[in-house]
Amino acid sequence: MNTWTILVAALALSSMLETACQKTPPTPTSMETPDAPSLSVAISDRAGLPEAGGIASGVPTAPLKDYFPLDAAGGFKRVIRANRVGYAEASLEKDGKEVAVLSISDAERLAYVKARFENATDKVDGFPLLTSGKDLSTILVRDRFEIKVLSKTLDASARKAILASFDLKGLGT
Repeated sequence: MNTWTILVAALALSSMLETACQKTPPTPTSMETPDAPSLSVAISDRAGLPEAGGIASGVPTAPLKDYFPLDAAGGFKRVIRANRVGYAEASLEKDGKEVAVLSISDAERLAYVKARFENATDKVDGFPLLTSGKDLSTILVRDRFEIKVLSKTLDASARKAILASFDLKGLGT
């Protein structure tokens, strides 16, 4: 490389670093107007947005993981693997080995989930139950929360018993 190339590259790098490190905010562009509405949301303008701790109004305020079966129920231990708004997942272990994967998801806006349960004949505590293949059992609580038990070692009746051990009343209120 020649000296001019190195000098131009050094000046360009210096200019980029100086611009990136500036503490003053950028000036509005010609596309912005001084009277444009602010994008910040006031607390009073939060109508329809999720409440703190819950997914939306009328939803339990406890995290979904709190509705899983308790440890020691049937000699099982639950290990929470995911817990975020609208979804929670746990591994159900016995003697240090995974026996099943449990999950709760908010299916409020998923019409296809609700439609799958329309013809369900089996129930768990009054909620429709579906068994898919030989590994998966699912219930729908309050036409909103889909609870699944996936296991390669447990049969359908054992998975149904695990579904019944969730806090369905708490989730269903």
